[in-house]
Amino acid sequence: MKRAAGGSWRSFRPETASTARVAVAPTCRILGLDPGSLRTGYGLIDCDAGGERHLASGCIAVAGADFVMRLRRIFEAVAALVAEHRPDEIAIERVFVHRNPDSALKLGQARGAALCAAVAHGAAAHEYAPRAIKLAVSGYGGAEKDQVAQMVTVLLQLKQRPGADEADALAVALCHAQTRRLASIVSAPAAGIRRGVRVAASGGATRAGATRGGARP
Repeated sequence: MKRAAGGSWRSFRPETASTARVAVAPTCRILGLDPGSLRTGYGLIDCDAGGERHLASGCIAVAGADFVMRLRRIFEAVAALVAEHRPDEIAIERVFVHRNPDSALKLGQARGAALCAAVAHGAAAHEYAPRAIKLAVSGYGGAEKDQVAQMVTVLLQLKQRPGADEADALAVALCHAQTRRLASIVSAPAAGIRRGVRVAASGGATRAGATRGGARP
């Protein structure tokens, strides 16, 4: 196995290390999507240091039309949501392998229509596997839909439990909110290290100058 190149620990420079992270905005509006060729769930939440707040949610039902028209209606409905609420980031469930190839193809096309409409205004998109979403919301990657819906209701303090598609979309949004929070926690120590290095470097230069100045006659 090829060995990766490396250097001595003495040459390690924290200020240039890969521990630096992109700053995570303290507040964010997230649109979660659970796409389907017949029903597409959506959920909008606002998140900040205090937690998550439910903004809007529902289901886009497109049954009864031919498939091409269904895709158009999904695109237009998601585009209208984005234009109205202006989410900062999009969270969407990753496509899983379906037993029926035709169903998998239709699901992928519906997902593409929803995703294209969602990012039309420049919002960043993030994908999450179904198991990761269930784990983030309920603490168990194999949770049933009823369990996910119940946890979403509790976490967002909803007055009534949402339907399956709506709950799944809110769960995706909550999963992304937790991921953002973890990213902000990880980035904070890295920022502290960089600030400490700059202060230490500045102090070292001052001390060195003082020593040289004291040595002069």
